[in-house]
Amino acid sequence: MAEDSEDRGDLEWSRFWLTARHFWCGVRAWRVWLLCAFLVIIVVLQLYVQFRFNYWNRDFFDALESRNPARLREAAYLLVPLCVGSVVLAVTSVWGRMTMQRNWREWLTTKVINYWVENDRYARLAAVDGEQKIPEYRIAEDVRIATDAPVDFALGVISSLLTAIIFVQVLWQVGGPITFTWWGHELWIPGYLVISVAVYSGLVTSAMIWVGWPLTRVIQSKDQAEAELITAAHLLRDIGEGVTPKQQERGVIDGLWQALRHVVKQWLRLCWQLMRTTSVSHLNSLLAPIIGLVLCAPKFLNGAMTLGELTQAAAAFTLVQGSFNWLVDNYSRVADWISSLERVGGLLLSLDKLNHHAAAGDAPLTPPLRSPLQQDV
Repeated sequence: MAEDSEDRGDLEWSRFWLTARHFWCGVRAWRVWLLCAFLVIIVVLQLYVQFRFNYWNRDFFDALESRNPARLREAAYLLVPLCVGSVVLAVTSVWGRMTMQRNWREWLTTKVINYWVENDRYARLAAVDGEQKIPEYRIAEDVRIATDAPVDFALGVISSLLTAIIFVQVLWQVGGPITFTWWGHELWIPGYLVISVAVYSGLVTSAMIWVGWPLTRVIQSKDQAEAELITAAHLLRDIGEGVTPKQQERGVIDGLWQALRHVVKQWLRLCWQLMRTTSVSHLNSLLAPIIGLVLCAPKFLNGAMTLGELTQAAAAFTLVQGSFNWLVDNYSRVADWISSLERVGGLLLSLDKLNHHAAAGDAPLTPPLRSPLQQDV
């Protein structure tokens, strides 16, 4: 059963990307890639501003430690353009990111709707085996998630990689080596903050993967139950509007209550799973800033590090571990995305089955629609 589920998931992944990739390699794809380049530039500029904030943090606390009013004024003056630049870049990033997501969603939704409507496949889909009989939810919600998340993930990964590269150097330079005595032996560790953040991030990421691996399937089951509840409610509305015979009312009402119980059961499963993943992510958010300060404290106490360098290194430690632990912070959303992607792929596979039936000699219910969007699906 597990192997069948994995094989099915691989098919759904492949089928989704078979259609979705055409957005990135079509005739007008150069506009998409131009916007991608613009977003990467914004990420680099945001990283530069973050880098300048890190050094501003050091200078500000050094000025406080030395009680130097002139340096404090300089820091205050520099804070204004840094804040303005950060806000402008953040707003611009939101515009670019959502423009990309909106265009991809519109393109893919158009493809799926045309494929669904063509040859009256929407009317024959119920005859296909599987759990693809609720296409409205997949088209409206799952396509949105399947196209929104990859854009966010790509920008997040690029930002995390660049942040790690830049601020690992800061940690190496500011933290330097450390020497301490262990069981009568003197130990010397070069770049101890870099080694510490790598070990800490590895432990946290491993814990999240171990705790959260069932989350994708739990989300899939929850989404399927929600869609079935919507369908059950639609069936009852059809009886009220005279579309379905009144004699079926009792069975439809029973099906609605059964669907509700199933939804509640799946939400309970999701609740327990999110409680486990939240325990890891929340503990990490509490410990990461403190661990950076604790690791720097010995060098600060013996005078090898200034107060500004202490705060700079602690902030860099938090940024680097956040980059290394990108999966920890985004695990739930990654699971949600995988679930939606596979559900859209499953819908396309079901529509493909109707194509195969038609190719085998089954006559379509209506003449084929001549949609210019059909060929890429």
